[in-house]
Amino acid sequence: MEALAPETFALLTAVGVLAGLVDAIAGGGGLLALPALLWAGLPPLQALATNKLQGSFGTATASFNYIRRGEIEPRGLLGAVAWTFLGAATGTLAVQYLVADWLDRLVPVLLIGFALYFLFSSRIGEEDARRRLSPTAFGLLVGLGVGFYDGFFGPGTGTFFAAGFVLLAGWNLKRATAGTKVLNLTSNLASLLFFALAGQVVWSIGLGMGLGQVAGAWLGSHLVMRHGAVIVRPLLVIVSVAVSLKLLLTG
Repeated sequence: MEALAPETFALLTAVGVLAGLVDAIAGGGGLLALPALLWAGLPPLQALATNKLQGSFGTATASFNYIRRGEIEPRGLLGAVAWTFLGAATGTLAVQYLVADWLDRLVPVLLIGFALYFLFSSRIGEEDARRRLSPTAFGLLVGLGVGFYDGFFGPGTGTFFAAGFVLLAGWNLKRATAGTKVLNLTSNLASLLFFALAGQVVWSIGLGMGLGQVAGAWLGSHLVMRHGAVIVRPLLVIVSVAVSLKLLLTG
């Protein structure tokens, strides 16, 4: 594609900052970044690929912050990370050959359901709850399943990971947000690898937006560590509803 005008590049970098901030707290940064990339003139597959590049900067920054501050122990997620990588790699390969129209109808229903649960359940907060799945079963169901979804389609991935941690692993919202960033980083890197091998990544744009992602994710992850469920719960609801409306109105 032709080189972007400086003002367009600056706007995309600013979008990266905002997307990184939102994504570090509740996921859904792609809801801002992907339309911006399409608006800038990238074809759909290149937009998806470049979105994975810029998003990797944000999820890496947030993951580093959460691990450094002791919000999560990464060794306990090694199995889920491996399954997430496999799922995302498979989904990325599949999306280049298959059509995902049916997901436009299914995903909004699931996200609205999660939004209502996050909004009205009094059990979700600062305390852990009872684990419902073993780490191995969690890795297979959430890591592989949501990882494949992220590589294949993507919208709402952060909400699906967070819901898995809360509902199935029994984690509180702050800890679930930290775990979500680690698995989301894994799926981003797996997708990026296979998109890059296919020559779909626009590196100059993705790296520029990635710098914005670093700034936004740094701020967002510190807000989560300081305020916990008070800030995560409402943003999870807002992001879930926003992604659902986008899919319903554009599907």
